[in-house]
Amino acid sequence: MALLLLWILFGLGIFIQLIYLLPIFGKVTFFKAKPNNNSENTEGVTVVIAAHNEFKNLKRLIPQLFEQDYPNFDVLVINDRSRDRTGRLLEDLMSQYPKLRTVTVKYTPDHVTSKKYALTLGIKVAKNDVILLTDADCIPASDQWIHKMTRPVRNQNMTFSIGYAGYEQQKGFLNRWIQFETLKTALLYLSFAKWKSPFMGVGRNLCYRRSFFMEIKAFKDLWHLEGGDDDLLINRYATGKNTRAVLDADARTISIPKENWKDYFSQKKRHLNIGKHYLTQDKLKIGWYAFSHLLFWTGAIGLFIYLALEQKWEQIAIVFGIFLMRLLLLAWVFSKANRNLNGQKNPSNTLINDFLYLGYFWILGPISHQSKDIKWN
Repeated sequence: MALLLLWILFGLGIFIQLIYLLPIFGKVTFFKAKPNNNSENTEGVTVVIAAHNEFKNLKRLIPQLFEQDYPNFDVLVINDRSRDRTGRLLEDLMSQYPKLRTVTVKYTPDHVTSKKYALTLGIKVAKNDVILLTDADCIPASDQWIHKMTRPVRNQNMTFSIGYAGYEQQKGFLNRWIQFETLKTALLYLSFAKWKSPFMGVGRNLCYRRSFFMEIKAFKDLWHLEGGDDDLLINRYATGKNTRAVLDADARTISIPKENWKDYFSQKKRHLNIGKHYLTQDKLKIGWYAFSHLLFWTGAIGLFIYLALEQKWEQIAIVFGIFLMRLLLLAWVFSKANRNLNGQKNPSNTLINDFLYLGYFWILGPISHQSKDIKWN
């Protein structure tokens, strides 16, 4: 009976995993960009950045933004209660870049959260209707970022376009894990968006219309949440008809990754805490992957132990073959997707990171859901 149960767990886990790895993730894995031969309008774009004590990052980012190959854009930085030299830096940069504008936030009302308040003030005064969001610690991957990320909104009558936001590759195990987890998360939300069922996006690379934001009073029911200015906005208002995923590697942004586990866990607690506010059907999109992943590993380990004790070596060979097949398929899917999104080789340590995802989702996830000390900055 125990052996049968283990085979059922293992088989069910494999079955659901194959659905995710091939048909669902295939939308990203097998994506081929089509040449755009249609004439485009060059509607104005405002790049919006909320910044709190980001002197060092803004000094790097702003000059790169003004190297973008797009004829009609400006940059708006919301200086949110900064206590460093951010204000002085922005004054100096505005003298160099006439299309750079700033809004200064001196305080945040008690009933709202800081980043949403800063973004709302900035978006209200944005010059253009097409808003392209990123963070101060990001840089565009190419000079085509504005052009390609905003194309669905400018030329295809979309309300939202969601893109990939990766991290700089550095040495060390933490960075390899960050690369793996970021790619896995992107496969989930970008694949479902390509299947016309979007459920989240990331504010490091997100485009929408100011008019829509103002019309729906976008954060009206989210003020009390520390986070959710990006993924909850998409979760509530994005549909298959008004949203497009942009998979071009030139349209991605690259962020500075955390360099120690304490800072990383603090960041992920904030991200995972927001997930409990997703719509039920969208929780299931993530949950079925995680559940089948748990079934696969539980079934595999249980079968290896049980069959070894019973000395059923032929069945062990079958389990190992299925286990290896799934691992190779996972590595291949991640490699293909990573080349599409990052233009780079596959993250290393796929087997180890895939196993560690159990702890990430089933331990850090519940802890994050119960956390009360979530802060932006």
